[in-house]
Parts: sequence; structure tokens; C-alpha cells
Amino acid sequence: MFQAYGLYSHISANRLRTIFLLAGFVVLLVALMFSVSLIFEALSEDAPLEVLLARAVVDVKQGWPIALGGAALWFCIAFLFHQSMIDYATGSEGVSRKEAPRLYNLLENLCISRGIPIPTLKIIDDEALNAFASGIRDGHYSVSVTRGLLARLNDAELEAVLGHELTHIRNRDTQVMVVATIFAGIFAFVGDLMFRSWNFPFGFSPRKDDSREERGGGGAMFAILIALLVIALSCGASVLIRFAISRTREFLADAGSVELTKNPDAMISALRKIEAQATMEQIPSRMRAFFIESPALLPESGFFATHPSVDKRVAALIKFAGGRDLPLTPLSQSGSGAFLPPEVQSSAAPRERGPWG
Repeated sequence: MFQAYGLYSHISANRLRTIFLLAGFVVLLVALMFSVSLIFEALSEDAPLEVLLARAVVDVKQGWPIALGGAALWFCIAFLFHQSMIDYATGSEGVSRKEAPRLYNLLENLCISRGIPIPTLKIIDDEALNAFASGIRDGHYSVSVTRGLLARLNDAELEAVLGHELTHIRNRDTQVMVVATIFAGIFAFVGDLMFRSWNFPFGFSPRKDDSREERGGGGAMFAILIALLVIALSCGASVLIRFAISRTREFLADAGSVELTKNPDAMISALRKIEAQATMEQIPSRMRAFFIESPALLPESGFFATHPSVDKRVAALIKFAGGRDLPLTPLSQSGSGAFLPPEVQSSAAPRERGPWG
């Protein structure tokens, strides 16, 4: 169903996948509404389980406009203040051309070559090697890089990283990631309330009814357990969807960088350097998917990984872009192109277009 050929076909197929994944958030939101309604009914009266389930369904049918309004309000707040929140969470600060002329020149050359508006440049005061792009509308995109990245990467490698982040902006990946993070935040917020505040909203003590034995009661506790299980599954599924969206887009961003720079070797070399020093202790877990490589303290794998492994990304660059995975020497890690082996320096020269354009 999703078979695609060529870079732009892959981009189209990836967008279709993203639509399906985001639709999954809507389904999870309905499940979350049902769970909250079920808990409310169980706390109101200890009725039979089937009665509580039926009432919860009615509550969802009647209350979905309120839930939709709450989600819309959440989105409005995130839309207006998302960049401030991201900058605060990551420690990104704006930088002027005078403060970072090398960074500005490389980004400006890439943007001018393709007629792309130049995003705002920001610096993260961290010795780790990492970068990310953010923003959801034209004129408000930004690219943030760490001081460690500036110090350790040569011009060709830094240009490759900037090309990677520009591709995220060109493909609207930053928009999708912000929306996915907002959705995931809704589930995380409700999950925290339910599992950390056991007295929310009225305390887990269903109202006693002297006539319940005649009508048959005792379903409240089972209803609460079912609701908590659905909430836990919804929270977990929302995180997995967000991670899946992130993983599928990193390969395309690497490909887009090669298309912009015509230098797959520089992208491979940059990934290898970043892989060795990507960890950023202060970055919140919900922000990891934004970065070029996961800044997590512990390695991630499988469905819980925010990024495909660097080995897989390098293998794709070698297979489809003709790149070379050259070993890094102590001198080549210094960040100065003048100390790189001749074959790496020569790789910055223009090359014929490959399968990715």
C-alpha cells in the first residue's frame, strides 16, 4: 500500500502514513473520553458494570463537544506559545550574525540556493553534539544547534546537519511533530492526574446506595480498573505513535540533506560524530524526537526509539546516495576540515546526482 520510489514519492507516502497515525490520536482521544466518563459514573454510584458502561457511552455522546472544546483550547495555547515552551525546555537562545557568522553563512547559502526563507538561528549552551528544527508556520521556523556541534563539526558536516534540519522544515515535519507532541501531552496530563492523584475528581469512593443489593451493584471497582487500563493503554499508544512519526521522518531528512549539499559523506561523518556525543541530560523526554539524534541518557530501541539507529541511517546513505562510512581519526574529530583525510576533504566537491536527486 505504501510502496514508493524516489525521494518525493517517499515524502508523499510518508505524509500518508502520518495522516493515518494522527487519525489514531483521534481514536485514542475518544477512548480517553470514555475512560474519564466511566470513572465519573463509577464514583457517582456503585451500579452493575453493564449499567456503568452504558452510562459512560451516553456521556461520551453528550459530552464530546466539551471535550473537543478543551482539546481546541489546548491547541490554541500550544499554537501561540509552543516556541517559547520549546526554547525554555531546550535552553535555546537566539544568536546574531555577528556572534555566529560561520553558522549564518552556511545556512544562508543553503537557503538561497533553493529559494527557502531563512529560519531563525539559535544556540543551545551544551557541549553535546545535537540540533533540531521547530516551528509550525512560515516566518516562525527556527534551527537550534549546540555549541558542541559548532566546535566539533567542520563546515561540510555542519552544512549537512543544517540541510537535515531545513528538510524537516521543507517537509513540514516540524508542524507534525508539534501537533503529535500536543496530542501526547493531553494523554500524559490525564494519565498523571489519574495515576498520581487518586482522589481525582471526587475520590475513589463510590457513593453508597442502600438499595444496590436489591438492584445488583458492585461494578464500580471493575469499571474503574477498566478505565485506568484504557487510560494507560491510550497514553502508551500515543507515545508510540509520536515515536513512529519521528522515526519515519529521519531517513527522509538525511536524504533531503544530501539533495541540498550533494555530499553524502559529510552527512555520514556528521552522524558518526553526533552519535558519540549526543546525550543531553537536561532535555525533557517529550522533546527528544525533535533532535537529529536522540539525546536520551539510556539507549532506546524498537518501538520505544525516537530515531532509527545511526547504523541504519548510514547504511541507507551508503546504499541510496553512494556515501562512504570512513573511520573517524583523532584529527578528523577536531572540527577543522583542514585536518581531515584527503578523501574526506575531496568528498565535499560536487558529485553526480544519485537515486535521491
